[in-house]
Amino acid sequence: MASSSGTKPHGEGPARMPLRKVTWSTTMVAEPKEEVGGGLDSENVPSSLASIVPILRVADEIEPINPRVAYLCRFHAFEKAHYVDPKSSGRHVRQFKTNLLHKLEKDEEETKPILAKTDPREIQKFYQQFYEENVKEGPVKRKPEEMAKNYQIATVLYDVLRTVVPHEKVDDEINRYAKEVELKKEHYVQYNILPLHTSGATQPVMELPEIKAAVNALRKIDNLPQLSPNALRTVDDKEKSVHDLLEWLGVVFGFQDGNVANQREHLILLLANVSIRKRSSQEENFQLDGAAVGYVKDKIFKNYLSWCAYLHVKPNLNVPTTPERQQLELMYIALYLLIWGEASNLRFMPECLCYVFHKMADELYGILLGKVSAASGGDYKPAYTGEEAFLHEVVTPIYNVVREEAKKSKGGTASHSKWRNYDDLNEYFWSDKCFKIGWPMNLESDFFVHSRELHAKDERHFDQRGGERKPKTNFVEVRTFFHLFRSFDRMWIFFILAFQAMVIIAWSPQGSITALINEDVFKSVSSIFITAAVLNFLQATLDIILSWKAWGSMAYSQILRYILKLVVAAAWVIILPIGYASSWKYPTGLVKFFSNLSGNWRSPSFYVVAVVLYMIPNILAVILFMFPPIRRAMEHSNWRIIIFLMWWAQPKLYVGRGMHEGIFTLLKYTLFWILLLISKLAFSYYVEISPLIRPTKIIMDMTIGNYEWHEFFPNVKYNIGVVISIWAPIVLVYFMDVQIWYAIFSTLVGGVVGAFSRLGEIRTLGMLRSRFESVPLYFSNCLVPYSRVDRRHHDLDETGDRKNVAKFSQVWNAFIICLRKEDLINNREMDLLLVPYSSGDIPVVQWPPFLLASKIPIALDMAKDFSGKEDTELFKKFDSDPYMHSAVIECYETLKDILYRLVVEDEDGRVIRRISEAVDTSIVNSTFLIDFQMSGLPELSNKLEKLLVNLKSERWHKGESEDFEKFKAQTINLIQDIMEIITRDIMTKEHAVMEGVETSTKQKFTMINFHLTQDRVWMEKVFRLHLLLTVKESAINVPMNLDARRRITFFANSLFMKMPKAPQVRNMLSFSVLTPYYKEDVLYSENELNKENEDGISILFYLQKIYPDEWKNFLERIGASDDDLSGHMEQVSHWVSYRGQTLTRTVRGMMYYRQALELQCFLDTAEDHDLVGSYRSGMLDMKYHAQQALVDKAQAVADIKFTYVVSCQVYGVQKKSEGRDRNCYLNILNLMLKYPSLRVAYIDEREEKVNEELVKIYYSVLVKGGEKLDEEIYRIKLPGPPTVIGEGKPENQNHAIIFTRGEALQTIDMNQDNYLEEAFKMRNVLEEFQRTRGRQPPTILGLREHIFTGSVSSLAWFMSNQETSFVTIGQRVLANPLKVRFHYGHPDVFDRIFHLTRGGVSKASRIINLSEDIFSGFNSTLRGGVITHHEYMQVGKGRDVGMNQISQFEAKVSNGNGEQTLSRDVYRLGRRFDFYRMLSFYVTTVGFYFSSMVTVLTVYVFLYGRLYLVLSGLERAILEDANIQQLKLLEAALASQSVFQLGLLLVLPMVMEIGLERGFRTALGDFIIMQLQLASVFFTFQLGTKAHYYGRTILHGGAKYRATGRGFVVFHAKFGDNYRMYSRSHFVKGLELMILLVVYQVYGHTYRSSNVYLFITLSMWFLVASWLFAPFLFNPSGFDWQKTVDDWTDWKRWMGNRGGIGIQPERSWESWWNEEQAHLRYTDIRGRVLEILLALRFLIYQYGIVYHLNIAHHSKSVLVYGLSWLVMATVMLVLKMVSVGRTKFGTDFQLMFRILKGLLFIGFVCVLTILFVVCGLTVSDLFAGILAFMPTGWAFILIGQASRSLMGVLGLWDSIKELARTYEYVMGIIVFVPIAVLAWFPFVSEFQTRLLFNQAFSRGLQISMILAGKDMRTSK
Repeated sequence: MASSSGTKPHGEGPARMPLRKVTWSTTMVAEPKEEVGGGLDSENVPSSLASIVPILRVADEIEPINPRVAYLCRFHAFEKAHYVDPKSSGRHVRQFKTNLLHKLEKDEEETKPILAKTDPREIQKFYQQFYEENVKEGPVKRKPEEMAKNYQIATVLYDVLRTVVPHEKVDDEINRYAKEVELKKEHYVQYNILPLHTSGATQPVMELPEIKAAVNALRKIDNLPQLSPNALRTVDDKEKSVHDLLEWLGVVFGFQDGNVANQREHLILLLANVSIRKRSSQEENFQLDGAAVGYVKDKIFKNYLSWCAYLHVKPNLNVPTTPERQQLELMYIALYLLIWGEASNLRFMPECLCYVFHKMADELYGILLGKVSAASGGDYKPAYTGEEAFLHEVVTPIYNVVREEAKKSKGGTASHSKWRNYDDLNEYFWSDKCFKIGWPMNLESDFFVHSRELHAKDERHFDQRGGERKPKTNFVEVRTFFHLFRSFDRMWIFFILAFQAMVIIAWSPQGSITALINEDVFKSVSSIFITAAVLNFLQATLDIILSWKAWGSMAYSQILRYILKLVVAAAWVIILPIGYASSWKYPTGLVKFFSNLSGNWRSPSFYVVAVVLYMIPNILAVILFMFPPIRRAMEHSNWRIIIFLMWWAQPKLYVGRGMHEGIFTLLKYTLFWILLLISKLAFSYYVEISPLIRPTKIIMDMTIGNYEWHEFFPNVKYNIGVVISIWAPIVLVYFMDVQIWYAIFSTLVGGVVGAFSRLGEIRTLGMLRSRFESVPLYFSNCLVPYSRVDRRHHDLDETGDRKNVAKFSQVWNAFIICLRKEDLINNREMDLLLVPYSSGDIPVVQWPPFLLASKIPIALDMAKDFSGKEDTELFKKFDSDPYMHSAVIECYETLKDILYRLVVEDEDGRVIRRISEAVDTSIVNSTFLIDFQMSGLPELSNKLEKLLVNLKSERWHKGESEDFEKFKAQTINLIQDIMEIITRDIMTKEHAVMEGVETSTKQKFTMINFHLTQDRVWMEKVFRLHLLLTVKESAINVPMNLDARRRITFFANSLFMKMPKAPQVRNMLSFSVLTPYYKEDVLYSENELNKENEDGISILFYLQKIYPDEWKNFLERIGASDDDLSGHMEQVSHWVSYRGQTLTRTVRGMMYYRQALELQCFLDTAEDHDLVGSYRSGMLDMKYHAQQALVDKAQAVADIKFTYVVSCQVYGVQKKSEGRDRNCYLNILNLMLKYPSLRVAYIDEREEKVNEELVKIYYSVLVKGGEKLDEEIYRIKLPGPPTVIGEGKPENQNHAIIFTRGEALQTIDMNQDNYLEEAFKMRNVLEEFQRTRGRQPPTILGLREHIFTGSVSSLAWFMSNQETSFVTIGQRVLANPLKVRFHYGHPDVFDRIFHLTRGGVSKASRIINLSEDIFSGFNSTLRGGVITHHEYMQVGKGRDVGMNQISQFEAKVSNGNGEQTLSRDVYRLGRRFDFYRMLSFYVTTVGFYFSSMVTVLTVYVFLYGRLYLVLSGLERAILEDANIQQLKLLEAALASQSVFQLGLLLVLPMVMEIGLERGFRTALGDFIIMQLQLASVFFTFQLGTKAHYYGRTILHGGAKYRATGRGFVVFHAKFGDNYRMYSRSHFVKGLELMILLVVYQVYGHTYRSSNVYLFITLSMWFLVASWLFAPFLFNPSGFDWQKTVDDWTDWKRWMGNRGGIGIQPERSWESWWNEEQAHLRYTDIRGRVLEILLALRFLIYQYGIVYHLNIAHHSKSVLVYGLSWLVMATVMLVLKMVSVGRTKFGTDFQLMFRILKGLLFIGFVCVLTILFVVCGLTVSDLFAGILAFMPTGWAFILIGQASRSLMGVLGLWDSIKELARTYEYVMGIIVFVPIAVLAWFPFVSEFQTRLLFNQAFSRGLQISMILAGKDMRTSK
C-alpha cells in the first residue's frame, strides 16, 4: 500500500536479466487474461505480493509522462514478485505473474526511451527531473498529501533505478538526491487528520494552540529512562527513532507502529478538544492545561478504579505530586489507549483490559522509578518486550481462548450452556481469581486450561467433539420460559397474588371490594402470603437449577446463598400454611391438614407474627425504595460490612449497582404505574373475573352424566374440566392485558409530554408563515452562541433583529440550497424561499418572497383605490400587515438603488436623487397623497416589470448577438418611460424636482451602465424586486414537495423546542460517526438502473413515477430532458441512489455535519460586514472564500471536531474481486475521493511467509482518498480473523472503532440519511452530555428518526407509521418518565470514552447478542449510564417495504428478543431495577413479544377448551341448563377476550403521534385509510410472526441474522416463495385454527345460535383469514391470472424435486423440509419432549369426532376409539405399501405395481360399500373422518420430526417424509384454491393494486401502468 512504499528488495535483489530469459515454466499455465483496456490493475494484486503494490501504483502514475520508465517499474515489480514467491504458491500469484509478464512483453515492444538512448540513462534522467520538479521545490508549492505521494514515487524510482543501473554507474548527484529523500521521507507520510511529521508549510490545523500544546506535552521525553540500542533495533535492522511518549511506550512494551501512530493522534485530539473547553482564557497558550489532562484521566480510568475497588486491590495509578505529574498521567492514559487500540476482540472484555493495564502500569511505574528486578538483580524490565510483543504474547493467547470457546458454539447451533461467550470470559476478571493468571501470564493457569491453540489438522476433530467444557461464569443461558419468571419474579408474584385476592373477593357472598371487611374473607385473602412463599420457593429452586452449570466458577459465598435461600423458602412454605391453618376455628380440606400439623401452635396471632416476619425484607426494600440515594450508596459501597449486609438481599456484582433514579423521577414513574395497575386490576375484576364467578359456581354445582364420548374420569368433582376450559383463556388475558393498558397510558402520557415539548406547534406552511417573523429570534437563541458582551447588549441593541436575521439567513439559505441540490424544490421555489443577507442600504428586514407573495400588487391596488386624504390612514393599512410594510419599503429602496446605479450621467442621478428626496419629504410632512397621484402606480408597475425582465435576460451575456443593440435601446426606452411616468403622471410638482437640474437639449437617461448586469449582488436585487412585483398568491404554497414541507416545518418547529444553548464550534464536544458496511448497495450502476424486471419495469422508470416532481426538478437542475439523458447518466445514477437505501446516500447525509460545522465556525468568527453578500450560490461559493484565513480556520476546527469512519469490512476483498463487488469497491473509492475527510476502515487478509510457510495474517486498515486511489494511513495487525467469533455487525464496528475520534460517537446504519438543517443542531445535542440528568450526565443520547420509505406502498406506509410511533412517542415515554430507554439501533450518540472503557457500543457474543444494539443500552444502564431521548433533531432511516422483507425483519427482531429473554443482562436488569421500573422494562422489551405469543396462545387455549366442551357434550349440557340460560354473563365473559384480538389498541400510539405532529383530523383520516387498506390484516399477520419466532427461539434456538434486502421495486413474490416463508409460522397454525373453528361450529350448532358463535369467534376467523391470505393480499400482482398459473407450475415443480447434498431449499421441497427442522436437530432433550407433548394435542380430534360418527351408533365404548386406530393403521399400511411398491417395483416390475394399485383400489371400494350398506356409514361421516384423522397424521409427522434418530433406526423416516409431502400438497392446495378463484376475476387484481399502492397514487404514482409492463410504457 501507499504508506509501505519504498521498501528495499531483500538483499540487493536478483541481478537484472533480459526480459525474454525470465523463466516461463513457473508462471505460465494458461493464456493470459486481457485486462480492460489492455492495462494491469495495480490494486488487484495477490495478498502475498502486497509489497509490490506501491511499485505498480508508481508505474500507473508516471505512465502518461514516461511509458518507458513505467515499464521498468513494472519489470522491477515482476522481479520482486518472483523473488518473494518464486514457486507461485500463494493464492492467485501464478495468474497474476502471467498477466504481468504479458503486459511487460507488450510494453517492451511498444515503449522506447524518451530522455536518453538507453534504459539506465533514461531512468536516471527521469529520476533527476522528477526530484527537481516535484521534491526539491515541492514543500513550498504543494500540500503535504502531494509531497507524501512525491516522496513515495521518488523512493520507488530509486529502488527501480538500482536494479536497472549498476551501482558504480549511478551519478553521484542522484545518490545525493536519494539520501535526502531517505532522510526526509518520514516527514512526508500519509496522515489522517494531523500532519504531525510534515515539514514545509504548516497546516492550519497544526496552528491551533491546543494542538501545539498537546503535541509539546507528548514530546517531552528527555527525562525518561534511556532505551537500549537493542530495543530500538527493528527486524529489518533499522533503528527506531523515539520522539514522544507513545513511541517510547511502543518500544518498551512492544506495541505496533500503526497502533502507536493511531493512538498518538487520538490522544492529541482528545486532549486538545478537552483543553479548549477547560481553558478559562482565550489567550494562546502552548502549555497543556492540567485540568484537561485530569479530566481525560478521570474519565478513562473511572471503570478501572471501580474494578480495583470492587476487587479490593490498590490501583496502579501512582501519580506523585511532582513537576512530572502531568507527564506520568499522560503516560498512563497513553498506555491504556495503546492496550485498547491493539486489543482487537478483547475490547468486548473491558475488565480483561483492566487486568492487563493493571499489570503493565505497575511495570511502567517500576521502569520509571528505576527499580531493580527481583529476579535478575538488573534493571527493571517489562514481562514482554520486543517488536509486536504485546500482540503475540498478551493479546493472542487470550484471543485464542475466546476463539476456541466460539468454536464450541458450532456456528451458534450448540446450547449456550456448552460454551463461554464474551461475557463469561470477561466476568472471569470480576473475581480475584483472575490474579492467578499472573504476569507474565501463566498459560497453564485456570483461565487458559483446555484452550490449546487450534491447528488445521485437529479442527475437524474439535468440531466433532465440541471441545472440553469449562463452567460458565455467574450465569447460564438455558432455553426455558422459566427465565421470564426468574427475571421478573416480583411482577409475576404481584399479578398472581392480585388475581388470587380478586377471585377470593369475587367468590365471597358480597362479591365486591367491601367484602374485605368480613373477617372470613379477609382471612381468605391473607392466604396470598402462602402463595407468595410457594412462588419464592419456586424462584429459589430456579436459581439453583438454572445456574447449576456455573457453580464451578462461583464463589462459595454465592453457592451458600443459593442453598440458604432454598432452605429458608422451604421453611416458609411449611410455616405459613401451618400458621394460616391455626387461624381457622373449623378448618376443612387442605387447611385442616395443616391445622393438624400445627398442634399446639393454634393461635391466630402466630400467623400474624409469621407474616410480619416474612414481610420484613419487603418492608426494608420499600423503605430503601423511598430513599434512592441511600440504596445507591449502599450498592456502590465496597465496605465489607455493607457487602455482608447486602449479601442476602442482593449479592454484590460488578455491574447493576446504583441504578436507582432520583426521588422526583421515581415519583413520576411510580405514579404512572400505580394509576395503570389500578385501571388494569379494576378492569380485570369487573370485566373478566366477576362476571365468571356466578356461572362457575352453577357449573361446579351441576351434575353432568350425559357425555358424548367415552369419559375416562366421569366422577371428577365440580366439573373441573369445564371450569378450566372457561377460566384458562381469561387467566391468560389477565396476564397479557397489562401490555394493552401500557399502550393506552403510554399514549396519553406521550401525548402530554410531546405537547409540553412543543412538538407540532408548526406543522403546516400556514403555521410557518404566521410565525416566521419570530423564527430568526428563536434561531439566535438556540443555534447562535453569544459572547458575554453580546449577551449583555443583545436586548438593548436596536439592530438586534437585523443581526438575528443576518446569521439566520446564512443557515436558512444553506438549507434551502441543499433542498435544491437534493431536487426537492425547483429553481423558482428556491428563489421564493431564500432570505437575502442583511444589506446596509435596506432599513427593514428582508423576508423571503414566499412570505411577501402578492403584497406589492395588493399595496398598489390599495393605494390606487384609496379615497382618503390623510397619509396616516393609508400607511396604517400598510403597517397592519408587517410583511406588507417590509415589502413596500424594500421595494422602494431597492428601486431607488437600482435606478441610481444604472444611470451614468450625473444629471440623471440628480433627477433620481431629487425624486427620492421629494418622496421622503412628503412622507415626513404627511403630504404624500397631495404631492403624488396614486392613479399612475399600475402603469409604473407594468413598465418597471418589463424593465426588470429585460435586465434579467440572458442577452446581456451575449454581446455579439445581432439584436443586442435593439435590446439595449428597448431597455433605455423603458427607463425613460418610467421616469416620465414618475415625473409627469405621479408627481404633482414636477417643476420643483427639475429645478436646478441642467436644462440642456441633450436627451436624458440615454447613458446606462450595462456592466452592472455582471455584478452578482446588484443582479440579485433585480431578481428580488421582480419577484416582489410579480409573485402571486400561489407562492404561499411553496414548496409543493411533501418531504420539503416536512423538513422545513420540522426545522422551524424544532427551534421553538427546548434545547441546550449552542456553544461555539471551537468549544463544542468533538464527535465521530461510525457506519458499519458489508456488501450492501453503494451506488446503482447504469445497468442496474435500466435493468427491467419480469413486468418490464426498471428502477429508473419506477422512481420517475414514484417521485415525478423530484425527477422534473432534477432535469431542470442538470439542464436535460427525458428524451436525452446521454452524458448525464452518472448524475442520474446518483439521483436514484439518493432515493434508495444505499451507502452513497448515508455518506452524503453524514458529510452534512462537516458542511454545517464549517459554516457555523465561519459564523462564529465572522464580523457583521462578512455576512453581507450573495445568497444564491450556497455556503461553499460565498464571497468569504476570498478571506482564506477564515476558511482555513473553519476547516481546521471542523477537522478536529468531526470524523466519519465507514467500516467496510470486505473492502480489501472487493478490491480484488470482479463484477458487483468490484463496482462496490470503485464506488466506495469514489466516495473517498469526493469527500476528502471520509475514512474507510477494513479488514485486510494477507498471505505472508512465517517460517517459510504462507499463513494468513489479518490487519485493521484505515485508508483515505488520495488523488486517484486510496492511501493507507494506519495498519494494525490482528491476532486472528476478528469476525469469526461473534455477530458480524458488532465485530465490524469493533475493529473500526479504534479509528474514531472525539468524546462522542454517533452510530449510523447504512440505510440511514441525514439532513443539513438537522446537522446544524448537532452541537446543541452534544451539549446534552454536559447537563446532569438525575444522578449523572447522560451516556447515550437518543434521537428520533424519520422513516423515509413510507411512500412506496401501503405496506411501507404501515411500517413507517409503526416505526415512527416507536421512535417518537414510544421512546419519549421510555426516557421520560419511565427511565427505561435503551439503544434500539441507530442514530443514538454515545459518550465515547464511557463506552470504549466498558466494552464498546454493542455486544457481540454469537446468537445471544443477535439484537446487538439493545445490549449496548443494557450494558450502559447496568454500568451506571443514563440514556435520554431528544426530539428536536432527527435523522433519516429506511425500512423494509415488501411483505417478505418486513416479515424477515420481524422474525429477526423476534429471534433477538427470544435470545434476550435468556440473557444475563435482562436477568440483572429485571432483578436490580425497582419494582415499577422493572415493570416498565418488562412491557417495553421481552414482555411485548411474550404478550404477543400469549395473545395467540389464548386463541389456542380458548378453542381447544371449546373443542373439549363441544366434543364431550359438556357444552350442550351446560347451555341447555335452565340456570345458565338465564345468565347472559357467560357468553359475554367467553367473548371478552376476543376484543383483545383486534389489536386496534396497539395503533393508539401511532394515532396520537400523528395527531400531535400533523393534527388530529389528519390522524383520524390516516387511521380510517389504514383500516380501509387492511392495516389490521397486516398487523394481525405480523402478530403471528412475532409469536412463532419468539416462542421457537426460546424452546429450540435457531435464531439467526436475516438479511432482509433493501431493494426498490416492489416485485411479485411467487406462491412457492410465500409458501416456504410462511408455511410453518402462519399457514399450519391458520389451518389448525380453521379446523378448530369448523369443528366447534359443526358439533355445536344444534343448541347454539349462530349469532353467539360469530360473536365469540369473529376475531378468530379474522385471525385465520389474515394468517392464510395476507401474504397474497399484499403481494403485487398476487391475483393476476397468468402469474397465478405460473406460480402453480413453479410450486408443483418444487414439490416434486428430490433433495440432496447441495440442493438449495428454493429448488426442492425435501431440502426445504430438512432446513425447516434444523432447530430440532440442535435442540436438547427437553425441547424434543416438549415438541412431542405439544404434538399430542392433534389426537383429541380423532378421539372426540369418532364418537359423533353415525357409524358409531352413539356408542360410548372405548372400543370405538380402538377401532378408529385400526382404521388409521390400515390407512398408514396401505400408504406404506404404495410407497414401498413405487420404490421396489416402480421401474423393473411396473405391471406388478400397477396390479397392486388396482387391487388396493378395488379393496378400498369394496370396504366402503360394505361400510355404507352394512354398518350405516354416511357421506357426512367421510368428511368428519377427514377432520378426525388428518390431525392425527400431522401429529405423526411432528412426533417423527422430533425423534428423527429413532425413526431412522426403525426405518420409518422415509415414510414420515412421504407422509409430510402429502400433507404439504394438501395444505398448498387449500391455500392456493381461493387465490386461483379470485384471480379469475380481473377486478380483484385492480382492487389489490389500488389497495397496495394508494399512498403512491396520492403522490402521482401511475402504478397501474407500472404493473402493466412494457407495452403500456411504450404506448405512453
